[in-house]
Amino acid sequence: MWNTESYHKDNTPTSWSMQASRWLNANYDPVSTLYTFSQCLELSDLKGDGDFSLVIADLGTASINMKLKVFKGVKLINENTLIDLPSGVVSFHMDTCEPRVSAIAVGGGSHIYIYKNLRPYFKFTLPTLDVNPMEQDIWMQAKAEKIDISMLRELLEGVRSEIGESSLTARSQRFLMLEADEMEQFANLHKSHPLKRQTVLTCLSTLKKSMSEDDAVSCLVLGTENKSIYILDPEAFTILTSMIVPSVPVFLTVSGLFDVEFKIIVACRNGCLYTLKRAAKQARLCIELCSQPVGLEKVGKNIVVGCMNDSLRCYTIKGKKQWQLQLGKTIKSMCSVEVKQLGITLIAVALSDGLIHFYLDRFLVDVMVAEDTVVALKFGRFGREDNTLVMVTQSGGLIVKILRRTAQFEAKDQVMGPPAAQNQKLNIPKKTKLFVDQAMRERENPVMMHRMFQQDLYRMRLEVAKCYVKSLQSNEIPLANDPEDPIKLTAQVHGLGPVFGLKIFLQNTSASKLCMNLALTFQYDDRIYLINKNYIEVSVLVPGLEYCFETEVRCVTDLALADKIKVFLIKPDVNTTPVVTASINMPVSETASF
Repeated sequence: MWNTESYHKDNTPTSWSMQASRWLNANYDPVSTLYTFSQCLELSDLKGDGDFSLVIADLGTASINMKLKVFKGVKLINENTLIDLPSGVVSFHMDTCEPRVSAIAVGGGSHIYIYKNLRPYFKFTLPTLDVNPMEQDIWMQAKAEKIDISMLRELLEGVRSEIGESSLTARSQRFLMLEADEMEQFANLHKSHPLKRQTVLTCLSTLKKSMSEDDAVSCLVLGTENKSIYILDPEAFTILTSMIVPSVPVFLTVSGLFDVEFKIIVACRNGCLYTLKRAAKQARLCIELCSQPVGLEKVGKNIVVGCMNDSLRCYTIKGKKQWQLQLGKTIKSMCSVEVKQLGITLIAVALSDGLIHFYLDRFLVDVMVAEDTVVALKFGRFGREDNTLVMVTQSGGLIVKILRRTAQFEAKDQVMGPPAAQNQKLNIPKKTKLFVDQAMRERENPVMMHRMFQQDLYRMRLEVAKCYVKSLQSNEIPLANDPEDPIKLTAQVHGLGPVFGLKIFLQNTSASKLCMNLALTFQYDDRIYLINKNYIEVSVLVPGLEYCFETEVRCVTDLALADKIKVFLIKPDVNTTPVVTASINMPVSETASF
């Protein structure tokens, strides 16, 4: 049935091309002329004999009609023409009759088409929506010929601007899209028919009803354009329950049993993920993404989301972010790869450069190179092989790969992670007797220990406050607190010694007030330092400008000593208290020369 030759391409990434391929090349048909996406691929046991077939809802092209195609192996065995554009395909069991034959549900437009034994079986139509009264009245007037075509168009455009285009019926939407010369014919043809407003299907999934076995009876879960989620009975095809989400759903993942407890995770067009539970009519916001989702998979208790900003993200069911990977290429499609014999579930991500990445948790464990960009992925049982990956390329080709039975996936972080040395245990010393005694003392007297700590803390705060007040009163800080002279002083020391260059910067921080008749002077130990200019006049400081004053400091001792030099900015003719003070810690001079 399959051609099991493995292959490698020359442009395979170096780190993976040196390894033996984990995948066998079962089939590659570049001229299958398929146009579909992942939601329209399904693997199903249509005859109940354990031989699974590939079901594809082909969206068609300008020259090829939309069709439901069934492949057995590499051979096309059945085709059914589809009336509406398909939005999803699922396989499910409707009853418990033997043999256990699967049915196929195809969502398209406002209908669900059920196929059994490769033949049409039932058509379910989504509930109709209420027509806006203003729109209804406008078409009634058109039917009674009370308004002409131009007035009809003007009134419908007014309703559209008020309620939005999505709230109009399909007839009004189509009418407003036509050219002016086509509108009259369209209105005359349809105005006599009752006005109906129907929603369309956007996504489709299944939910086990009362048992969790693979061949157990399942309910259909539908997402619609009017922001509703419906669960259908698999036998009578009636709506068992309906729920509302804040935005249009685009992806669904379902877990649990309908009769017991279930959870539905919904990815919506507004870039948010919502959760729905049994007996809940309103959705709960779970995750707010930074970009619109392009794929959604549930792996264990985690949710993996592919986004339009080329990132792959993982969250818990409660919405806590676990990890994020930036892939660098556009995500075209993704699916879960459950390898039961290994007990693991991978995430396959098809990228725009033709590569398919396989992730185990956040670790890249395998890379496959396809002949073309892959736009649809489906993993499961195909024929008699349990682990088969079906891919549809952008040019319409069909690729089938089989996972080797000896394949192993080792989780090695290729991009990120701590160094290996971080995992080494530290040589932590054993607890000493003093430590044990102190711990016992703290446990026996917790109240007293806490009070002593609080007293010491208050004393420290008091001392800090006293020192701060003292420095403010004596102007021993580099920023003046006098509103009459708002001056900032900073200093820099240049050189290695014994001669240093001392630069002093003054800045008037006021908005408009001039500072005049100031002077700089210094306090230092003359046994260690000698300053060239002990007194520097500062005539005026203009607001907003920074002024630099320089002097030379010479170290006059041959000992390796260093001391502080204090710089005072004073008003010689006013008072003896400095306006501002700076304390400079001088470095030790390298050599002393006299």
